[in-house]
This record gives sequence, C-alpha cells and structure tokens, in this order.
Amino acid sequence: MASTRPKPYQVAFTDGDQILFFTDGVIEARDNAGAFYPLAQRIGLLHARDPQAALEELRADALRHVGGPLDDDAAMLLLRR
Repeated sequence: MASTRPKPYQVAFTDGDQILFFTDGVIEARDNAGAFYPLAQRIGLLHARDPQAALEELRADALRHVGGPLDDDAAMLLLRR
C-alpha cells in the first residue's frame, strides 16, 4: 500500500519574500456579472504596507468586487520575512 503522507517540500524564504495563503471563498467571490475575484491582478495591493494593512486593503477590494458581503467564508494569511 502506498504511503498517504505528504512529501516535504522546501523553498527558500528570504528577506522581502511573502506568502499569501487563502481559502477558495476569496478567489470564488463573484461580481454581479458572475466574474470571479481577480486575485492575481490584485497582488500589488500586498506590497504597499505592513501585512495587516495589506490584508485589509485586499479584503476591502474583494468586497467592492462583489458589491457587498461575500457569499462564502473567506480567510487570508500573509507571511512576510
């Protein structure tokens, strides 16, 4: 029987790097026309300030995209070095 344990994977995390973790509720948020939230186009919002402020800006942008509260739960975690 094959092992079901995930294999470790390492990448360098150096000064100035950041990692954004998010749930599907973020990228599946839709506007009135049915378009998904374009997270990849909004990555620039994460470079502006401290991590908490950057996440607040991203959250506000997602809410503007949908025009109100999200239909699904959404979580984000931004790690910076």
